[in-house]
Amino acid sequence: MATTEHLPASRLRAWMLEGLSDMGRSGGHTGPHAQPEPAHKGQRWYRVMCLTGVDYFSTLGYQPGIAALAAGLLSPIATIVLVVVTLAGALPVYRRVAEESPHGEGSIAMLERLLSFWKGKLFVLTLLGFAATDFLITITLSAADASTHLVENPHLNSTLHGQQMLITLILVALLGAVFLKGFLEAIGVAVVLVGVYLALNVVVVCVGFWHVVTAGHVVTDWTGALTAEHGNVFVMIGVALIVFPKLALGLSGFETGVAVMPHVQGDPDDTEERPTGRIRDTKKLLTTAALIMSAFLITTSFITTVLIPEKEFKSGGQANGRALAYLAHQYLGGAFGTVYDISTIAILWFAGASAMAGLLNLMPRYLPRYGMAPHWARAVRPMVIVFTLIGFLVTWIFDADVDAQGGAYATGVLVLITSAAIAVTIAAHKAGQRNWTVAFAVISAVFVYTTVVNVIERPDGVKIGACFIAGIILVSLLSRLARAFELRVTSVTLDDMAERFVRDVASRRIRFIANEPDRRDKAEYRDKIEQIRNDNDMPEQEDFVFVEVTVVDPSEFEAGLTVRGEVLHGRYRVLTLESSSIPNALAALLLHVRDTTGCIPHIYFEWTEGTPFANFLRFFLLGQGEVAPVTREVLREAEPDRARRPRVHTG
Repeated sequence: MATTEHLPASRLRAWMLEGLSDMGRSGGHTGPHAQPEPAHKGQRWYRVMCLTGVDYFSTLGYQPGIAALAAGLLSPIATIVLVVVTLAGALPVYRRVAEESPHGEGSIAMLERLLSFWKGKLFVLTLLGFAATDFLITITLSAADASTHLVENPHLNSTLHGQQMLITLILVALLGAVFLKGFLEAIGVAVVLVGVYLALNVVVVCVGFWHVVTAGHVVTDWTGALTAEHGNVFVMIGVALIVFPKLALGLSGFETGVAVMPHVQGDPDDTEERPTGRIRDTKKLLTTAALIMSAFLITTSFITTVLIPEKEFKSGGQANGRALAYLAHQYLGGAFGTVYDISTIAILWFAGASAMAGLLNLMPRYLPRYGMAPHWARAVRPMVIVFTLIGFLVTWIFDADVDAQGGAYATGVLVLITSAAIAVTIAAHKAGQRNWTVAFAVISAVFVYTTVVNVIERPDGVKIGACFIAGIILVSLLSRLARAFELRVTSVTLDDMAERFVRDVASRRIRFIANEPDRRDKAEYRDKIEQIRNDNDMPEQEDFVFVEVTVVDPSEFEAGLTVRGEVLHGRYRVLTLESSSIPNALAALLLHVRDTTGCIPHIYFEWTEGTPFANFLRFFLLGQGEVAPVTREVLREAEPDRARRPRVHTG
């Protein structure tokens, strides 16, 4: 009866944590469609481009309208500035990121390698906060814009008017439901969506230009108004440079482009260490996507600016958040316009799917490895629920408004691109490439300026980013605190000398002495043995092996353990270890010795001076502190059977 009552909960738990053992490990599956294709069985680069394109190209759904609101009549000129920054700035940066990080880790992993200890972890957590801002706002903004296209469709406007919030929440929930069921790699779907969407946009652009040409007055009206408002071309360019940061949404998609690298086929002779073909084809992917998007950005910003009345771009206007759809309905009729709306809604929704996949690929890569997320954070479904609920909250905060979310989205995009530019600048400097270092430094300065201006003009973006950062850091530290006594050594390896020591003492009673290495002279070991014997009232014939742990990077959470044996001063046997935490290393060694010898080992400590709270902080932050009770607590959690638990003695 009890078994029957617990069965549903067990099934639910198993379903929620399905695939947990494979998640978040180095080289393992870290997301719903992150598992790379088998070697040389990937997809051609232009097909993979469509996977990142559902995020990048879908911004055409709202970018022209946002540009018109931000720059007004200067929208085409400001867009040209954006294109220059894209092709001369973001593209070279991410082509270098593809070289430096060919397995999809992106710029965050590059910067992680450059920094160590807690400053590196906190820096990565900060970047993860902005990445979460980027991806989550992609989900909510895309869903909001998709609902805008649905509500503003002339055939549905009367029925769905005023229901944008509800529709957006339903789209976000539907996205979460798909991932809960299981999201398979869908490059084929992405190819169809991107192909149809771009083809429809080509039609809209061509028809738009036809109307511009046939009604020549629209160009003269625009240029006349532009000259009257700004005077001469130099003033126009200056103002365009100033307003350019508001158009930064057009830079989105590059980080996703690098993230999908593992799916690029490459060459048959590619290796995991140097996938030359994959790197080359990813560069083609990034370049082609940037060129296609640049062409669409320039043409769409021009036709929307000269053909759509300014009032229609504003909140409540028919072109707000859907400028190209407005033209499709206006010049190609309701049937084509509805087809265009359906295509736009589909690609915007799929852009949210790409962003959700990005989140599920990114977070398990770092947080569980840092000990800064619960163990279940490596599984897809619990994280889908968390991100979906956050998506609901963000949608409610921004009232499902596309324009209101633009600042937060642009902030996330710009911070990631800026961090990538800084990372490749440092990489070029370390490689001794002076010209590239100078070039990337200039690009970094441009993106730093753009980010700062965007933050000053639209502080809501950095505010929401700061909320994500604060939430991630707070949850991460609480999780690390909750997992402080978890055994986190992934493997234990003994060299030949260490194994010989263990075999020798296993024939008697296994006794270790935990020693903090100081001078390592004969007197240190002689006095330590004498102290342990006196404190524990032990006879002189008892045999000991010293264990010394050196803390390398206390901010690391999980790592393997290598044990080396050496004989000092002709008589003292010493096992030396390097770890991020002394108690964890000692507990792992004791359990390994127990399992390999079948004997219960004993370890002897002396009490550490200082207050318990101060010692706990030293353990939490520096991997040291009150070693004896913490070692015992780690052993207690790792081995619930008291009879099989290694013995800890303190005197």
